[in-house]
Amino acid sequence: MKSFLKYTLATIVGVIIVHILMIFIFFGFIGIIASFGDKPAEVKNNSILHLQFKGNIPDRASANPMDNFNFMSMKSIESTGLNDILKNIGKAQKDDRIKGIYLDLTEIESNFGGLATTVEIRNALQEFKASGKFIYSYSNLGYSQKSYYLATIADSVFVNPESPLILAGMGGTSFFYKDMLDKIGLKVDIVKVGKYKSAVEPFTQTEMSPANREQIETYLKSLWGHLLLGISETRPISVDSLNWLADHLEIRTPETDKAYGLFDGVFYEDTMLDILKEKCGIKPEDKLNFISLNDYKKAAVPNIKSEIIKDKIAVIYASGEIGISQTATTIGPELAQTVRKARKDKNIKAIVLRVNSPGGSALTSDIIWREVQLASQTKPFIVSMGNVAASGGYYISCAADTIVADPTTLTGSIGIFGQFFSGEKLFKDKMGITGSTVKTNAHSDFGGGAPLPLPISNRPLTTYEKEVLQKYIERGYETFLSRVAQGRHMTRDEVHEIAQGRVWTGADALQVGLVDVLGGLEQAIEIAAYKAGIEKYRITEYPVEKDFLEELLNNFSSSAKTRIMKEELGNFYETFRQLQEFKNIPQGLMARIPYNLAIE
Repeated sequence: MKSFLKYTLATIVGVIIVHILMIFIFFGFIGIIASFGDKPAEVKNNSILHLQFKGNIPDRASANPMDNFNFMSMKSIESTGLNDILKNIGKAQKDDRIKGIYLDLTEIESNFGGLATTVEIRNALQEFKASGKFIYSYSNLGYSQKSYYLATIADSVFVNPESPLILAGMGGTSFFYKDMLDKIGLKVDIVKVGKYKSAVEPFTQTEMSPANREQIETYLKSLWGHLLLGISETRPISVDSLNWLADHLEIRTPETDKAYGLFDGVFYEDTMLDILKEKCGIKPEDKLNFISLNDYKKAAVPNIKSEIIKDKIAVIYASGEIGISQTATTIGPELAQTVRKARKDKNIKAIVLRVNSPGGSALTSDIIWREVQLASQTKPFIVSMGNVAASGGYYISCAADTIVADPTTLTGSIGIFGQFFSGEKLFKDKMGITGSTVKTNAHSDFGGGAPLPLPISNRPLTTYEKEVLQKYIERGYETFLSRVAQGRHMTRDEVHEIAQGRVWTGADALQVGLVDVLGGLEQAIEIAAYKAGIEKYRITEYPVEKDFLEELLNNFSSSAKTRIMKEELGNFYETFRQLQEFKNIPQGLMARIPYNLAIE
């Protein structure tokens, strides 16, 4: 008995000690991270801004270090926001210490950013080059179509002798789960409005509908055309020749690509560094003065006097799915409160809402729309659309004074749908689960969920319930049309003609009246300043970043879970996340673009 008590006590003490040590290690880890402040970086004369894009490029990078931490490799992933990239390219343009930019695309990932993000960076580099400073691009591992498009803004494009460039055009594949759902006994009830509202197709069909195929082909051709036009304007090769290369998927070497006019030089990285030294007048034995973007953004530009500027332009970031709560990766009703705060701030003379969202909850979208409408009646309100601002993303945008979109932005998708999963056969026939329901009224168990992490009911919808939901969907669609008609000064029928869930590129949306100007975030800010009648202003970004430790402690578990799920599920993570989000949507009604687009 004494031995038992002794070992039990020793075990308890050991567990307590381990937990105490873990707590000390955890807070020590926090302290180490927190100690990395924004110390001013030294910029030497004759420096080169070394641009590398190693991770995803959000509109604004998160201040929470755990959002960029890879729990599988236990390494931090470098992430820089588009706002910082644009700001510091502009800063380098005016900085006499910066002689040029080395666009190092060796480690760039295929998902480093959407096409609209790439276009905005490319436009900023074009302005930098117009100042007379040089840009050289190089890749040791070859170029994707998107990274090559970015590279072609450089004065010269170089590549490793063994690195490929594959031009194949753009294509996309949709996966359909209907047969699988039938096999496992899962039934899907659909309610929707709009022949192009195809978000439900993967669960109800085995192939694309003609309407969905039509809209996808249309916008892919538009995106591909924009990419080719940009390349042909900066490289000695025509759009027709580029299309010929894409149609003839032959094995080419960098040397043959150079002959086509795609590259200016083919050599190893050491030669690239020698060329940069010669360009900067540096001796071969000396080192180049490289400065990374992350270091340069901490550097001050000399001979620029700081002054107190009272007038502000608020830039509000709306990024991610629209749901019932706001997180680092989702939009919630809290965004409406942020817009309201900016509206009531007398020092804020104009508001720019940066939208990068495929949509989501129709109810939350309407709550945000109301605050956008009120703000636009008070002061200039400009929407800047990023890679995607569709469905609910367009809903929250349509009341703005001016809508600015990139030519490659995916927008529109004006429509609403609902989908309801019932697993009666799955539970009973496949899993041996039965249930008994007690209710006070005829439809008390409507939408009743099973004890699963997905939105699955234990019975199908009745005919009457489907009819009620369809009417509710149609009412929501009419509300959506009225919001757009009011904001865009169109009739209901004019909006309906271009709505019905159809997705448009920014360039095509301009033609049909859904946007006003083609451009990026910088252009939107300029328009806001012009409409407000101010020349000197400072940018205030919202939502306000939380205190470092507060953000870290609040989001540690959720960030870790999200990161691990992304790495484990890979391409299927988006489908899983959408189903999870759908479970939490009030009334299950969604205003969302039907797919996620990745362009490489």
